[in-house]
Amino acid sequence: MADSQRIASYYLARGYKKSNSSKSASEIVINTCMIRQSAEDRVTGLVKNVTASRRPKPKIVITGCMVGMAARDETGKYLKALKKRMPEVDEFLPLAEVGFDYPALRSDVEHAWVPISNGCNNFCTFCVVPFTRGREVSRSFNDILDEIKEQTAKGCGEVTLLGQNVNSYGADLVKNNSKGFKLPSGRVVKPIIVKHLGRFRIPTLFPYLLEEVCKIKACPSKSSIAGRSGGLNKVKFISSNPWDFSDKLIEVIAKNPKIDRNIHLAVQSGDDQILKRMNRWYTGKEYLKLVEKIKNKIKDAQISTDIIVGFPGETKKQFANTVKLAKDANFAYAYVAKYSERPNTAASKAFPDNVPYREKEKRFHILNNLINQKGNPRTAVH
Repeated sequence: MADSQRIASYYLARGYKKSNSSKSASEIVINTCMIRQSAEDRVTGLVKNVTASRRPKPKIVITGCMVGMAARDETGKYLKALKKRMPEVDEFLPLAEVGFDYPALRSDVEHAWVPISNGCNNFCTFCVVPFTRGREVSRSFNDILDEIKEQTAKGCGEVTLLGQNVNSYGADLVKNNSKGFKLPSGRVVKPIIVKHLGRFRIPTLFPYLLEEVCKIKACPSKSSIAGRSGGLNKVKFISSNPWDFSDKLIEVIAKNPKIDRNIHLAVQSGDDQILKRMNRWYTGKEYLKLVEKIKNKIKDAQISTDIIVGFPGETKKQFANTVKLAKDANFAYAYVAKYSERPNTAASKAFPDNVPYREKEKRFHILNNLINQKGNPRTAVH
């Protein structure tokens, strides 16, 4: 959504007008995801559907993660495969050409999606993000705060901070900086470094960013027009990894009631061997200990999560360990996904996708029913 808002602004800056529907558009831009094979298949189907009945055919532009993968594939094989799969496409637009040079074109005045970083350095064995988005790059403190201030001046009362791993925000901004980091306010802070599995992880500035965002107040004249008393009412963030969730971050959330009490903390599996093969830096026991700490220190905190079923080699006993963890964690809701082999990932090269689809489907429904059907109106299906 956030990327699409900037793409729309990029087109307006070039003299385009937004069409009322795809049927009347002379150019159609499709922003893609490839986190699962099913997402890629939907793109292929959409391209064929929008061109099948249109004469003359509109110009078709593909952007997003599928193009990001193609741009980073030095062999050129993936781009060649895309062109063969979708010969109707006229242009493949890398998101890097849009970047953050164009302001987001938002139709929702009250809520703003605000990217704080792009890319990921973690290389979980199942995940294609490092190959579609590249290494993690943080936006500057000032750029993020200025964008939020601009939106609150227009009456925005809620923001969601976005990143593939928000709680490692700022690692590249403080690299090789032993003197600390100077905040826009002039205060110099030391980056937070989480000690995990007996060693120190990366430095992060995310708790400080959250603190500064919570201090933002709206322009009085604009906030009164929007029916607000000034400032932000709610600050959300997605997504965060368990191994970078510091005590300082917990403290900041606990002290700031504006920060949403739903914390999304992807576990992926409840079995230690599967977690190790996924290159996830924690055990099931450590994850539950973190969940307990969060709930003890943050009033009304609830935890949501991501879980993958049918990871290569996952046995029935290992899946049972995930079911047990889900019961112990008492998740508010979960995005449950059936494992899908992704190109270039370590899992695709090292582990055969040997759990039958029917078994994946069965395990999916067990977890989805357990977590998302317990009187919770939200049903998360991937």
